[in-house]
Amino acid sequence: MRVTQEGHLLQLTWMPRFFPVNCYLVEEADGLTLVDAAMPFSVKGIMDTAARLNKPITRIVLTHAHGDHVGALDELKKRIPEAKLYISERDAALLRGDRSLRADEPQTPIKGSVPTKIASKPDVLLHEGDSIGSLTAISTPGHTPGSMSFLDERTGALIVGDAFQTFRRTAVSGTVVPGFPFPAMATWNKAQALSSAIKVLELSPKLLAVGHGNLLKAPGEQIKQAIHTAQLLQKKVES
Repeated sequence: MRVTQEGHLLQLTWMPRFFPVNCYLVEEADGLTLVDAAMPFSVKGIMDTAARLNKPITRIVLTHAHGDHVGALDELKKRIPEAKLYISERDAALLRGDRSLRADEPQTPIKGSVPTKIASKPDVLLHEGDSIGSLTAISTPGHTPGSMSFLDERTGALIVGDAFQTFRRTAVSGTVVPGFPFPAMATWNKAQALSSAIKVLELSPKLLAVGHGNLLKAPGEQIKQAIHTAQLLQKKVES
């Protein structure tokens, strides 16, 4: 496991050269917020990193409910049952294994590894603008219907889950990147993913933290280029 720190944010990465899977620890005055729960084998790395920081994990926040973001969740909750679990109100259904779509949503199939055996139940269902410590919840649907990003109001760091990837190339969710197409293959709705990417750009993040790939400092130009590529691909589909 690789650990990369930028200010209050620590990125924990497994398999960084082959199939990078990230989760994040956000340092707060009262402890740590874990954003995403990576893979089942990630428990030790998460717990060891928290121990080195000498702070308790007080919150577990999920960007969305795909398997590579919730894999260690149940074991973590067993070890730290006092940690509150947060997920968007919409993706709470996916966490239960429910792939059904709501009437007001695009009726494209939900893709990716939706878990079916997660026992942990959310303590807090998130909506746009909710606060979790220093983080503000931002609705960024597309990869899943209830995907969320989290903006650290202290630093401008934005944790976006799979709204973008930076491994191999910076890309909007749904844009196939040669050599690492998996986030695109697991994307529910490309049009919504593109709208969410534009929303991310408008937030002017100082640091972009993704589910798969390295941290991006001053990511504005890379985000713009990724959006431009996604827009061109969308136009090809529509023409």
